[in-house]
Amino acid sequence: MTAKKRTDDGDGRPRCEWCLSHPLLVAYHDADWGVPARDDRLLFEHLSLGGAQAGLSWLTILKRREGYRALFAGFDPAAVARFTEKRIERLLGDERIIRNRAKVRSVVNNAARVLETRQEFGSFARYAWSFVGGEPKRNRWRREAEIPALSPEAEEMSGDLKKRGFSFVGPTIVYAFMQAAGLVNDHLVGCYRYDEL
Repeated sequence: MTAKKRTDDGDGRPRCEWCLSHPLLVAYHDADWGVPARDDRLLFEHLSLGGAQAGLSWLTILKRREGYRALFAGFDPAAVARFTEKRIERLLGDERIIRNRAKVRSVVNNAARVLETRQEFGSFARYAWSFVGGEPKRNRWRREAEIPALSPEAEEMSGDLKKRGFSFVGPTIVYAFMQAAGLVNDHLVGCYRYDEL
């Protein structure tokens, strides 16, 4: 006889299974993941942390989230776009973030690109949300195995971001960004957050 997989963190509320291995993941799942973000700073944060995650676990990034916020000016794109080489070198010595030169440079580069999209579209949010018609795409997955690693919308956004000079924006990273920022609701239908969002 096999044991039934636990689907809650002990409070009786059914959750997506991916978050159940650590309290930080549960808290992130319950409060942040999939909440529609229309604030440029928050969208820039989601995009930056998604790029930082490449090749690493989400928990590794989540444990450093406050460090990223502190060191990257609260993800204010205008402030980050002004970071100098000297500032980048200091960041690379700080253990509160992932000290990968390409990833750190990417955040600074992408901040400048966010400012460019703001000029063109009025806000980075308006640009990002245009790929889903302005409203969250609501999927109806019953099992985690059904959730794709990317989508046509993510591939389209990834290609456009790359054309605009963004980095660390492959389709898988962009799909994770879309999930995190609520452009896509990928909570399982049995998760208590699915209907809340």
